[in-house]
Amino acid sequence: MDSLFTTVAPTWLWVTFVAIVVVALFVDFAVLRTQGAHAVTVPEALRWSVVWVVVSLAFNALFWWAVKDTTGSAAMANEKSLEFLTGYLIEKSLAVDNIFVFLMVFTYFAVPPAFQKRVLMIGIIGAIVLRTVMILLGGWLLQQFHWVLYLFGAFLVLTGLKMWWAAGQAQSLEGNPALKLLRRVLPVSQSYDGEKFWTVERGRRIATPLFMVICLVGLTDVIFAVDSIPAIYAITNDPFIVLTSNVFAILGLRAMYFLLAAVAARFHLLSYGLAVILVFIGSKMMLIDVVKIPVLVSLGVVVGILAVTMALSLRTAPAAPSGKR
Repeated sequence: MDSLFTTVAPTWLWVTFVAIVVVALFVDFAVLRTQGAHAVTVPEALRWSVVWVVVSLAFNALFWWAVKDTTGSAAMANEKSLEFLTGYLIEKSLAVDNIFVFLMVFTYFAVPPAFQKRVLMIGIIGAIVLRTVMILLGGWLLQQFHWVLYLFGAFLVLTGLKMWWAAGQAQSLEGNPALKLLRRVLPVSQSYDGEKFWTVERGRRIATPLFMVICLVGLTDVIFAVDSIPAIYAITNDPFIVLTSNVFAILGLRAMYFLLAAVAARFHLLSYGLAVILVFIGSKMMLIDVVKIPVLVSLGVVVGILAVTMALSLRTAPAAPSGKR
């Protein structure tokens, strides 16, 4: 197993990546401050989604050039850039289910559309920090204990099977243990106070529903990171590729949320497709020492599954939910 910090990316590309993330977050916050609280329209979400995809692909092109320049091998550059693209697509795909949970949280708490943008922005920053730590920890575990790959793979397969079973059932936060714990620990106001997380009622400082939403969004990302990070390690063990593909997928999460929220009902079969992707990736990890599945094949499988489930979603009507989970 390669060292945790062994990567084909030169130091200057690490610096460039960090600079891009800092600038991207600054632009997002500057736009947020300039626009103020407002409901994000579908055209606006579409424009930002295109921007983040273009930025991600441009970075991959820069990565390809850097690898070729450093190693002198176009074949190596092709392989590594393909790993980035596959990892990015997998993370983007798994983020879809994450977005559906965000939509459920926002609906449950009746979060005004004007406030959702700020919640997602804070959630993205938390996700970047959290996933960086988890990626490094996952890389260290794989370096020290190769058999952890099999555990990761088995976990992904079980998660995919569970996701398939739950896909046709109604979702509810009512019995969520984290929500029950938050309500038990924190006094919460009955109404929003603008975009504030804390307010004062009867001389007592208490949390607003928006703070509860932030906590649940953060918890949701922890849960989904446990799925998505092992998935990317099935494609590559290069820490630079694992980290950058994750972060670029996260940077476009806010825009993708508002885009998918508007058409969520039309792609009702996506959860089934994501379940199949997780089972495929988990199986790939468990068989890694027996069968080497090329990255190009993995990319084709992921794209094919997404294309089929989206096409079937558009051709069929959603079934009535069978129960709660």
